[in-house]
Order: sequence, then structure tokens, then C-alpha cells
Amino acid sequence: MDLSCFKAYDLRGRVPDQLNPTLAEKIGRAYVEITGAKKVIVGYDIRLSSPDITEALSSGLMAAGADVYDIGLCGTEQVYFATSHYGMDGGIMVTASHNPKDHNGMKMVGPESRPISSDNGLNDIRDRVLEPFTNAPEQGRYETLEVMSAYVDHLLGYIDAASLKPMTIVCNAGNGGAGLVIDELEQHLPFEFVKVHHQPDGHFPNGVPNPILPENRTATADAVIEHGAAMGIAWDGDYDRCFFFDENGRFIEGYYVVGLLADQFLRKTGGGKVIHDPRLTWNTLDLVKAAGGEAIESKTGHAFIKQRMRDEDAVYGGEMSAHHYFRDFAYCDSGMIPWLLIAERLCQSGQTLSSLIDARIEAYPASGEINRTISDPPKVIAAIEAKYSVGAKSVSFVDGLSVEFDNWRFNLRMSNTEPVVRLNVESRADKALMEEKTEELLQEMDRLNTN
Repeated sequence: MDLSCFKAYDLRGRVPDQLNPTLAEKIGRAYVEITGAKKVIVGYDIRLSSPDITEALSSGLMAAGADVYDIGLCGTEQVYFATSHYGMDGGIMVTASHNPKDHNGMKMVGPESRPISSDNGLNDIRDRVLEPFTNAPEQGRYETLEVMSAYVDHLLGYIDAASLKPMTIVCNAGNGGAGLVIDELEQHLPFEFVKVHHQPDGHFPNGVPNPILPENRTATADAVIEHGAAMGIAWDGDYDRCFFFDENGRFIEGYYVVGLLADQFLRKTGGGKVIHDPRLTWNTLDLVKAAGGEAIESKTGHAFIKQRMRDEDAVYGGEMSAHHYFRDFAYCDSGMIPWLLIAERLCQSGQTLSSLIDARIEAYPASGEINRTISDPPKVIAAIEAKYSVGAKSVSFVDGLSVEFDNWRFNLRMSNTEPVVRLNVESRADKALMEEKTEELLQEMDRLNTN
């Protein structure tokens, strides 16, 4: 049996050769046997294969004795929400997020929506799939559960509705599931939504929903300009990540969104801890300190961030990859809470999004993440460390290699999933220095790679 769909954090694979209903049924059984779950939330995304895979998964869960609560077509964060909100033993979202349209997958959580990844059960589930199963003495029940209304109420709890003013917002669901939530939220908000690629459609007529790809940003940017919108938002397929465009249609790097959200959230809570990843840090550290909070660095990746947030009882956590985590959302990531907070900030401050962001880009110019394919990443990273640690203010290994000087810093780390290294460089109010050091590091990496 091909079990290559089991990855470090979730399941992803091509349908039907790497993931299919037969395997999904076995995964359901294995999930119950490994976790002991008795009540499980199940939801699925807009992919054409999702209903069949979900039905088979549910059959396996019930055969192993678990009750299934099917919340239907949804986003990953609704499985997180329902699992924690209703006190379930676990949840499984059938989704392949922004993977190609012939792929599907699963994201699994346990009680309180704690992630299940390769180091805490996912590998055990994979191994259990290979062994024979017997049905539980008592089969589990199946029922559908309506969670949209409770979920929307929860989302609206993050903002002060009285402070909101009418404005135009472009939203691009990429034919994923986000449009369904916007339609529900719209009834409670004074905003006018310009809806792009709005209808859920697993054929992905406008390409796979992945706003990280520059070619997928044009439709949102053009609509912002055409309609004179205050901002644009775009999501991936299961909308656990959201991406922002200012009123000029400019795509905003996720790094600067983390700082803005940390600032907005700390203003509400009057302080607290904020978790951030080590790739780019200075802007976040600056804003968190100014807002009376405490910034704490964590290894990149949702399982690490969520655990650190729990350990520290942090109010918010953000990654420059557009994942944003909230304590009151079971420490999970949401693609809906961030844009609500930023819309609220625009209304309260009377400022444009570009004016809020421009000052931060000027203060801490950054390279953005640059990927390089390297034949021997550990060798290259070790050589960079040897060269640049001389005279450095600090060297850190929280995630890859972070080296800091007075006026610039960089992080170089291996990808968890690809044979590439990822470089991020930033400086203090000196764009020319940032660009010079970025080029210098890239040339050094290329030189080391060819030697």
C-alpha cells in the first residue's frame, strides 16, 4: 500500500494513487485506535474528490466505534473551532489546501484542537493502517452539525462592531471555501465586498488558490484599483492563510502583517505575549515592545508555534507565511480573524493600509524569502555560519541559522519539505544595505554550492 501521502504535519497526495476512499476508510479506523477518540468532527474542502474521501473516512471512524459529527463543506479553521467549541475528542479536515486540483489530504487534531503530526501520533496512524482491522463491538453514530452560526458569532467577537465604518473591500476566495464565510459575515458588517473568484468550485477555473504565487495576485490587485477599495484580501483553498493588498493594489509581505496584527491585538488586551518565527524579527520586536507586550521566538511551523503559544499562554502568534494564531481560537490559525482586525484598525485610525505599512517597510526593509536549490544544505549553512559569525552581535539556532549585526541580520534555514534553503535578510532603515547583503549572501551560497 502506498502511504506516501503521510507527511510531517498532515496528509497530502494525488487522487487516487496516493489517497483514495479505500485508504481513507483505513485511516479513519487507525485514527480511532491510536487516539482513542469517541467523538470526532469531520469537514471537507471544495475539491471534487473530497465528498467521497470524507464519506469513506467517516465509515472507518464509525466502524472503529467513534461518533462522527459532519460539519460539511468548510475551511480547516472550522474543524479547529468545532473540535474545541463543542469539546470533541478530535477533528479531521479533508483538504489539500493549495496543492494541485488532483490532490487531496487530511489535517488531524486531537482534544482542544491540538495538532497531530509525525512526532505525536501521525506516524503511529500510518503504521496502524498496514495491519488488519476488526469492527468495534458497538458502531459509532453519524450526525450532521451546523457550526457556521456559532463560528461567525465567535469571529465577530474579536472586533468592536460599533467602531466599523462603511468601506469597500475586495475579497478573492480563489474558488475555495472562503466565500461562504464572507457571505455570512457580510450581513453583520457595514462593508461593501467586491467578490472575485467567489463561488466554491473544485475545478479551480482560475487556477489553484495559492496567493503566494505572484501570478495569482493580479486579479485581486486589479479589482482593488478598479473599485477604489480600502484593501484586498485573498485566501488559499481551505482559507487558513490570508494575504493582504493595500489600497494601491500592492501585495503586502506577511512579515509586516504580523507586526500590524500584534500591535492591534496588544492594544485590545493591554499587553501579553506574542509568538513569532525567527526568519524576520526586528519589526515585530519593535511593535510588540511599543504596545507593552513580550515577543517570544519559536521554531517555524504550525505545530511548534501552537505548542509554544500554549506553553506561554500567548495572545497571538504570527508567521511571515501568512499563518496567524489566536489564543481564544484554541491557539489555532485562522484566515478570517486577521482581516477583521485589520479592517477594524483602518476604521478606528482613519489611516490607509499603505500608510500603516510604509513606515514599517522603511524602518525595517526586508528581502522577502528567497529559495535556493542546494545539493548539500548542511555544508553550505555551516560554511556561512563560519564566515559570518565572526564579529556578529549574536548567532542563534532556534530555526536554522540566525546571525545578527548592529544594522542588519539574516536567517538561513533548510526547508522541511524540499531540497532548498530559504534566506531572509533585513536591515535597520537602510534598504541599500539590505539589498547589498542579500546579494552578497546569495553569491556566497552559489559559490559554496558549486565547490
